[in-house]
Amino acid sequence: MLELNDRFTSRDVVELTGITPRQLQWWDERGVVVPAREGHRRVYSIEDLAEIAVICQLRRKGFSLQRVRKVMRFLQREFGKRLADAVSGASQYHLLTDGHTLYLETSARQIVDILRNARQPMLAVCLSDAVREVRAEIRAKKNSSDKTSRSPKTRMAS
Repeated sequence: MLELNDRFTSRDVVELTGITPRQLQWWDERGVVVPAREGHRRVYSIEDLAEIAVICQLRRKGFSLQRVRKVMRFLQREFGKRLADAVSGASQYHLLTDGHTLYLETSARQIVDILRNARQPMLAVCLSDAVREVRAEIRAKKNSSDKTSRSPKTRMAS
C-alpha cells in the first residue's frame, strides 16, 4: 500500500512515472537522482519521485541529461532543500529557460516580463504541478489498491 511517506522500489517508480528501469539505473549511475539502498535494491523517497517527474518533463521537452543535471543543481542552490519540500506550498514555481539562462519564478507578472523580453524561444515547466501530479498519482494508486484489498471475495455456488 503506497503512502506519501513510503519508500518506493524501482518497479514502483517505473509504474508511477513511465520511465524505463534502464533510465532509472542510468540516472543513479550518473548521479542525477541517487536513491537510498536496502541491500542491492534502490529505494526512492517522495522527494526522489518529485525530482524524477521534473526530469521526465525536461527530457520530454528535449533537454539533454547534462542540461538536466545543471537544472537540478540550479534548483538545489535556489531552494537550499529538496525540490518536493520547496514546492509543496501554495506558490506556483515555474522554471523558464532559453537554453542558456535559467529563471525560477513564482510571479505571473515576472514570467510575462521574461517572456516579453526574451530574444529567443523560452521553455517553461511548472515545477509545482509536476510535484502535485506525482503525489496525486500515488494517492490514486493507493486508493485503488485499498479498494481491491477491501473488496469482498465472492464464492461460486456449486
